[in-house]
Amino acid sequence: MSKRFDSASKLIQASPSTIYRIFAEPDAMQAWLPPQGMTGRMLAFEFREGGAYRLRLTYNDPHHAPGKTSSDADEVDVRFVRLVQDRCIEQAVTFESDDPAFAGQMRIVWAFEPDEAGTRVTVRCEDVPVGIRPEDHQAGLNSTLDKLAAYVARIEPMRRPGESERGSCPQNCDESLVKNATQLLFARLS
Repeated sequence: MSKRFDSASKLIQASPSTIYRIFAEPDAMQAWLPPQGMTGRMLAFEFREGGAYRLRLTYNDPHHAPGKTSSDADEVDVRFVRLVQDRCIEQAVTFESDDPAFAGQMRIVWAFEPDEAGTRVTVRCEDVPVGIRPEDHQAGLNSTLDKLAAYVARIEPMRRPGESERGSCPQNCDESLVKNATQLLFARLS
């Protein structure tokens, strides 16, 4: 087993809770997790500590170097080792492969650190299999973070500091008043 670790980090304009929630949604995961040049398909998914998912990553270019599992794909089994809501997700990853260069279990830790401009998302991979070239892995990690940022930007605009998770009401205002005002407005429009 390799003792190598690779990591990447990106500031993403979303709250830590928004990013954490995206990890709990299989459709979201299969959309943003595959690096550029690959398509993902979630085969199984159970988001809980001790739960797991199985993901098939297919190379978009048929002339790409062979996949780890088949000529055009990688399949991974990922177990959720530890979940700390809105803070971090620790995973144990095993590639399905007959090649000993991809054997062993890789540990991945996703950390979410609040920042004035959003959330600093850091991914750290430990015990990276020797069959994964460092430059390819670094490019893949950066691509995945870019796709996560783009996905988040499509589903939810960044809240300003002091705004609640449920809407644009500052934390010191009465949410029920906002809800009632919104209902009244829509009632008048109908």
